[in-house]
Amino acid sequence: MSTPTTTSVLLESIDSSLWIRLNRPERRNAFDADMCSTIVEALHGANEYRSVVITGSGGSFCAGGSLGQLSEPTVTELRGLYRSSLELFDAIRTCPRPVVAAVNGAAAGGGNELVVACDLAVAGRSATFGQTGPRVGSSPVTGATNVMGVQVGEKRAKEIAMLCRRYPAERAYELGLVNEVVDDDQLEEAVRSLCREFESLSPRYLEITKISSNIWWNSARDSFSNGLGMLIQAIGSDDMIEGAQAFLEKRKPQFPPAE
Repeated sequence: MSTPTTTSVLLESIDSSLWIRLNRPERRNAFDADMCSTIVEALHGANEYRSVVITGSGGSFCAGGSLGQLSEPTVTELRGLYRSSLELFDAIRTCPRPVVAAVNGAAAGGGNELVVACDLAVAGRSATFGQTGPRVGSSPVTGATNVMGVQVGEKRAKEIAMLCRRYPAERAYELGLVNEVVDDDQLEEAVRSLCREFESLSPRYLEITKISSNIWWNSARDSFSNGLGMLIQAIGSDDMIEGAQAFLEKRKPQFPPAE
């Protein structure tokens, strides 16, 4: 078992897998640029393992990017968060080993896009899924507005990205967001069992299979960059500030009228 590199991201060797556990339960494991950098570094060094698992602590999976930065935004900070989010998702896709999401709670906003980026996903029965972008003054441009359409179909993807509904685990399974749903207390063992299947397979040819399956992700890469460019231009907008403040204050946002 390895020693955690930071308290906000815990790294652990279990069997032949590297387990990456987001550890900011007080903010539902929402990630910041430093957390993303730690995870990216771990993914880049994951070739000594047979698989990688990403999960959360404290009963949550991941609430996406930390919204505290959106209520008092600075261009420098948000550029860093946007850039590091994309670097995280790219690192998952280019990691030489299969990356499995063990969804043990709410996967919201960028947390749902984290599930989209992973190769496989197993959910606990109480887990929930959904995007938050237009509700909190943002847009899910790094997976939900593009690659998720390949996974669940264009109409369903637009429903998820635009309406910001919350979906239970069983519905996420029906949509194709996850591969399996298990009882909450069986989640980690189910994921460990799945990872053990990789042990009997060729790491070399699993990597070839994984990287060659990135055709749709790679095709959407310009969309990610263009979308983030638009988000950067909207930093400090009335909609961004109102959406983030409403989220933090747990109230319904009052967005300005459409122009």
